[in-house]
Order: sequence, then structure tokens, then C-alpha cells
Amino acid sequence: MDGTLDHTMIRVADLEESLDWYQTHLEYEEKDRHEGDGFTIVYLGPEEMHEDGAMLEITHNEGEEPEVGDAWGHIAVRVPEGELEGYYQQLMDEGVEDYRDPESCGGRYAFVKDPDGHEIEIVQREEGALWSLDHTMIRVEDADEALGFWTRKFEYDETRRWESDTFANYFVEPRDAADEAMAVELTYNYDGRTYDMGDAWGHLCVRLDDLHEDWEQLMERDAADYRDPESCDDMYAFTKDQDGHEIELLERDLEADSLFPF
Repeated sequence: MDGTLDHTMIRVADLEESLDWYQTHLEYEEKDRHEGDGFTIVYLGPEEMHEDGAMLEITHNEGEEPEVGDAWGHIAVRVPEGELEGYYQQLMDEGVEDYRDPESCGGRYAFVKDPDGHEIEIVQREEGALWSLDHTMIRVEDADEALGFWTRKFEYDETRRWESDTFANYFVEPRDAADEAMAVELTYNYDGRTYDMGDAWGHLCVRLDDLHEDWEQLMERDAADYRDPESCDDMYAFTKDQDGHEIELLERDLEADSLFPF
């Protein structure tokens, strides 16, 4: 199983507004597009993107207004070490919403929001292209179960953690992942709260070596049989974690002209 995180999918109300926002402010370029019956899918990412870097998949369903729940937290994008304040001010000068500035975050990170209210953390990293995806944060109701899901079913490693008086953050990523690869941040609040999934966040996608063999391995490890390969025309599949976050499973030919498997 490869296990590299391929992309994060979000749903948007206005496709052109969202594309303009990400292309203008994060300097993303369109990597691929699929027009379906009543929906459009667009993959975005930095121009100089590492082969193991993750993309942002934007999905627009005609006539729908997605609602952001709190089971998903944010995506995080990278800027160089020591340049957080400068890039945050650049976004402010471009008219991006001032949500949580660097000063309010101890000078270590900051947050903005896109037109649909998706939160975007800005983190400082030595590695990775400017604005590339660093991690996707999801909220979980049981930290032990969440860590067990990723470490057992997907063979991910816990790479770092932060435990405070009221919550904890755990980062997991594939074994031997490239520095430029995206990680998953699991946030666990100690107060026993539950979360609303909403429909503005779609899924995480994990890249596999062999869709059918790896699907069978996940089934042996008691992963949720949500949408098996056969029900998806043997092109992809979906499972869910213990909290209901959807995880797409996909073989990806990085040398193909189109990124889509169909």
C-alpha cells in the first residue's frame, strides 16, 4: 500500500469565485478538470508541486449551497520560515478576510477563510512549495480509536503530538513519507463533544498501489465497506473512519495526461 495522501476534497457554492480565490491568493493552477452531469470537479495545486504533494479538489454541485460542519477543521498551507507575517499581510492587501492574524496565534501560524468559510491555516515550513498543502485537520471523538484507525488500517506513523489541558493534536502520515507530503492532523477535545459533519467538506484521498488488493487488505483489517471498487466501476473506492470522515482510495498514474482514473 502506497498510502500517500493524494488530495483533500471540498465542496463550493460558486465554482468560478472559488477558482479565482485560490488562483489569485494562493497562486494555484488548475491541474485537471472533470465535467459531470450536474457537477464539476477541479484539481488545484502549486505550479512547482512535488510528486508526493497533495492537491485540493474543488467540487461544485449545481444548485447546492454546502454547509460547513465542525467535524472537519481546516487545511494548512506552507510559507517559508520567517515569512509568515509578510505573506499574511499580502493576503490582507488582496482583500482576504482577516480571521486569525499571526499575532493572535503567537507568531507561529495564522488563519484565513475562503469564500465558503473553509478555514485555511498558514504554517511555516522549510520544505514544500509555497502554499502547498501541509496537512488536513479533522476532529475525532476518541483519540485512541482515531490513532488506531490510521496506524493499523493504513500503516501510518504518528509523527508528532501536542497535548494541552483541554485538547490534543496528533499528526499521522505514511511511513517514509516525503517531507513535501501532506499529513493528517487529528484533533481530540477532552470535553466529550460530538461533531456535525456538514457537506462542505468531502473527503481525504489516499493513493494506493493496487486498488483491489489494498481494498481486500483494508477489509481484512475491518475498515468500513462504504463504497467498494465494483460499485465505483473499479476505478476507486471509499471507506470511512470511526467518526464517519470519508476516505477515497485511488490508484493514480502520475505520468498520464489526465489525473483522473476515469
